[in-house]
Amino acid sequence: MAAPVPRNEAERLRALKLYRIVDTGSEKAFDDLTQLAAAICETPISLITLIDQSRQWFKSRVGIDVQETERDIAFCAHAIMQEGPFVVEDAARDVRFAQNPFVVGEPNVRFYAGVPLTVADGIALGTLCVIDREPRQLTERQVTALNVLCQAVVTQLELRRAMADFSAIEQLLPMCAWCRNVRSPENQWTSLEEYVARAVNVTHGLCPACARSLET
Repeated sequence: MAAPVPRNEAERLRALKLYRIVDTGSEKAFDDLTQLAAAICETPISLITLIDQSRQWFKSRVGIDVQETERDIAFCAHAIMQEGPFVVEDAARDVRFAQNPFVVGEPNVRFYAGVPLTVADGIALGTLCVIDREPRQLTERQVTALNVLCQAVVTQLELRRAMADFSAIEQLLPMCAWCRNVRSPENQWTSLEEYVARAVNVTHGLCPACARSLET
């Protein structure tokens, strides 16, 4: 059975590409959050997933060795369709997942709870999820904690993207290696924020290319 596809799928995939994170290496900031999710929810498996066009890729993982799966068999492909937590208490008794290869075989998924990683404009890039090999439920406190940790993952995603953007700017402007001030064409030193404020009228609108892509 094919996984459901969000109505904003084209926009969602464009946003995922902008974060430049798929197929990157392990990062402690993300690994700490998956470890904490597994500990709080008392599950053997925890994942930070990103849903690409045809695959589910794991930025961070606890309890499994694989790096990615097909999107059509991903529980998380269903979770990104939701605004809040997506919970499957017993996958073997759920018609959507009873024949899923990860249910009938390794890692023998029975319980799944995932919260969508929702960024600007309500776009879900993937999930923070926890998985168990036994049917179960989460307590109210565990659900609350999972939501909080999910927001922490989103914050890390945004920080990572901002740092990547800053690095790109750094390559274009003469910048002090110590204080990070930049030198203007008039040979004056100022902070990056002041330089940008003087150089451009920032509106935070859409560039023409993005505006055209959203019309398609």
